[in-house]
Amino acid sequence: MFTELTTSVRRSKLLDLLTGPHGVDRYTELVDPTWTRGQARARVVAVRRSTPRSVTLTLAPNRAFAGFRAGQHINLSVEIDGRRRTRPYSPANAESDTHIELTVGRHDGGLVSTYLYEQARPGMVVGLDSVAGDFTLPDEMPERLLLVAGGSGITPLMSMLRTLRARGHRGEVAFVHYARSAHEASYRDELAQLAAAMPNVTVRHGFTRTTTGSQLAGRFSDGHVLVDAPQAVFVCGPTDLVDAVRGRFPDARHESFVPPVFDGEASGGDVMFAASGVSVADDGRPLLNQAEDAGLTPESGCRMGICFSCTRRKSSGVVRNVITGAVSTPDADDIQICVSAPVGDVEIDL
Repeated sequence: MFTELTTSVRRSKLLDLLTGPHGVDRYTELVDPTWTRGQARARVVAVRRSTPRSVTLTLAPNRAFAGFRAGQHINLSVEIDGRRRTRPYSPANAESDTHIELTVGRHDGGLVSTYLYEQARPGMVVGLDSVAGDFTLPDEMPERLLLVAGGSGITPLMSMLRTLRARGHRGEVAFVHYARSAHEASYRDELAQLAAAMPNVTVRHGFTRTTTGSQLAGRFSDGHVLVDAPQAVFVCGPTDLVDAVRGRFPDARHESFVPPVFDGEASGGDVMFAASGVSVADDGRPLLNQAEDAGLTPESGCRMGICFSCTRRKSSGVVRNVITGAVSTPDADDIQICVSAPVGDVEIDL
């Protein structure tokens, strides 16, 4: 009887430990940071710096990661100087792969991209969450497909091409990639191998800062389409490339990795950052920009309404989404401050 009671007490204490406020993950992650059931994380298993301005990471995600569709992005989190920093990156691997491949372009002044380029190493653990985006292949694949990429915008389109190869897709595919030079063209060798192995795939490169090795002259134009009357067009890259492709194909699915510039008009109201006790006169820009100019340092990532890392509570007031134009209600709500501009007086929990 005593033995049974002791065993019962031990089990009860163990149960309390595992189901307490921290849960099982709090203890298993002390053994291995990726041993979590509720939080998606990944261990870096390989690092490759194949161009002077990019780093390719191969990640082994834990079981909490539910996967992605080719073309979607993943919020990757790393700790830099004691602060958690989050940025959205699009995997380059086929959606059926067990590992994740991210190629991160190093941008001038980019905090996370520079950190990963300089510091990423095998064994590093990163956070993964918020798989999102509708920049994905259609359920019914067209017979003629055009994929256009600029710089590091190649990653979601590489994922699409690799996924098509894994599916045994036989339709005509034209893949156009623009880079500064052949030296900075990510995946150039693999694209050549894919085109050689897949007779239905045509690959061409355009180099914007040199003519050496460039197969396409100048910027995107009709002569760069490479496939007659494409039934679906995808473009990812700088804004000017996206605009050029959409000028030729208005229905092209598009994604740009360059934060847009917002120049709004002051609403005449005041912005109160309640948690900091700071108040400023609205100047028409998104709340993130106004907070930073006021000396605050809110967490942010993409600065274009993708990653949600800048989400804050709006206690009162009305805001306008500078991308969609949608206007909020005056009720308390969670908003993305990187794309939300005040419409009159606004109070933010920041």
